[in-house]
This record gives sequence, structure tokens and C-alpha cells, in this order.
Amino acid sequence: MRDANVFAFRKAMPRMSWSPRNLYNLWRRSCGAEAQAIDFTRSPKTLFQQRWISKALVRAYHGDFINEKIFKRWYLPDTLPDVRPRQHALASNGDLDAFAGRTEQLERAKKKAYDEQRKGLAPVGSLMLAEVERRIDVFIFRCCFAHSVYEARRLVIHGSILLNGKKHTNANTRLAPGDMISVDPAAIRFLQEPGSSKAESESEESSDSEPKTESPDPSQPKPPVKLVSTKSSLTPFNLPPYASPFIFIPAYAEVSFPTCSAIYVRHPTARPGYSEIPTPYDADGEVIRLAWEWYSKVRPRTRSKSQMAREPENRRVGGH
Repeated sequence: MRDANVFAFRKAMPRMSWSPRNLYNLWRRSCGAEAQAIDFTRSPKTLFQQRWISKALVRAYHGDFINEKIFKRWYLPDTLPDVRPRQHALASNGDLDAFAGRTEQLERAKKKAYDEQRKGLAPVGSLMLAEVERRIDVFIFRCCFAHSVYEARRLVIHGSILLNGKKHTNANTRLAPGDMISVDPAAIRFLQEPGSSKAESESEESSDSEPKTESPDPSQPKPPVKLVSTKSSLTPFNLPPYASPFIFIPAYAEVSFPTCSAIYVRHPTARPGYSEIPTPYDADGEVIRLAWEWYSKVRPRTRSKSQMAREPENRRVGGH
């Protein structure tokens, strides 16, 4: 089993999972004993070591099941958007708008400059992980249909997922805006009765193992049998323990729990003070920045025709 030891306490790597062990590792990395290991303000580690540790932590959460070579070749953007304020350009445009009498544009530019100064720049470093969020297995986990991204991959591979109404078994597919996924309700664990199938199997085994007793006397009256209805008209809903910190829906997903379906509305983005990509680390912190610096140095740039043929499925708007 590939994900057998992903929640090891020795490494304390946060993962995409609702597991209580993962929650404990997340606490250790956030405010526990391991939090000081990612505080590089006064660290004796070299810059190479800081980048390596940051890269390992980011990759452990964002796509640890993706091969490193494939991640570097297909899931990283060429560049990050430049969000530095253009003060000189804003000033010249503002003077021109004032001279031409365009007060609305001038007020809008002033408000934008004030917001950037108050909230800071957008945390675009986290956007290097936007391609990972487009994956169908990650999207299923973000929509809270699976306990972990590993379970979401198994749902896709085992044929429990419909993509735009058709059965889809490729877990590496990257969604396009407007794509709709549907999950088989029978495959969602927290919509099942807890231990119902296990209890039935245990009762069957116990009945088979019990010795046969003599049949009762037919002359004796039989006690009345009461019919008890075990089925309910309501769908069972049983969340696992300690799942509440992970129950949230990102802004780029439109989820319908009554129909067990979700729509990938748009690609995730960032604005000043907020990033739509969920991550256990500060979206504009040292870990994300150092991880980007690592990949900007070692990422392969050449893509031949044979390499392009091996690209994971990347859906486009209005196409396949």
C-alpha cells in the first residue's frame, strides 16, 4: 500500500486527509514542536537546506502521489504574475484622468492603491499549485466527498465518478471551468450506516458457527413476533471523528450535496490578503516562497514531441 505510512509522527508531514493522525501532524507543524523547524528567520541552515525543507513540506501536502519529475514538468507554471504596484503608471494615468474629467477612473485607481497599501500584495506564490488543484482527485477531496485524496483517487479508478455525465477512470485529469463531476452515493463512506456491512457479516458468521439445537415442541404456543422497521427514509450522515477542521469548500467549487455532484467553476486565484488555494502554510510565507525558489532553479524547460505526448489529460474550455 503506497500511502501506508504517510501519517508518520517522525516526519510530521501534513497531508490531504481527514485522519486524526494528520490533524496531529498539522498541529505540530503549526504551533507544536515542529513549528520552529520551518522558522527560517534566524536559522543556521543554508539557503539550499531551507529551500529543500520547504519544497519537501509543500510537496507532501500538494500532490505527494505525483511523481517528482512529472510534477516539475507539467504542474508548475512558467512564471508567477507580477503584482508589484506600479506607482508611477498610476500617477500618470491619474493626472490624465483628472485633466480629462474622468473622476470615476481616478477614484477607482486611488481606491485600488489604498487597498494594496492596506492589505498588501496578493499571495501569488501559492498560485504555483493551481494546476494540482485542477486534478479531478484533488477536486473531489476539496468538495468533501472523500476522507482523503488517496480515497478520492480510488473512487475515480474504480469507476465511481462521472465527468460531465460519463464514467471517468483517469485520476490524472485536470478539469476545465464548467466541468461537472458526480459521485456514486454508495461509494461515499460518511453516507453509509457505520459498520452496517461489518455487523451483518459478523452476525452471519456467528449464526453459522453456533451449534444446532433441537427444534421446540410444536404443541407449545409460539410467542408473537414483532416487526421492527430497520430502514429509515433519511440518508445516514456520519462524519468521522475530528473531521470538522477540514470541512470547507473553496471558492472555485460549486457543490450540491443532495445530488452528490460539484462544478469546477473557475481556476483558483489570489487577491490581496487572501489565496483561494487551501494550504497548511502561510500563502505568502517563507515556506511557499522558498519552495517556489527551489522549483524555479531546477525545473526542466525542454518539452519535446515525445514528452508532449505523455502529458496528463488537460481539459480546455469547450473541448476535451
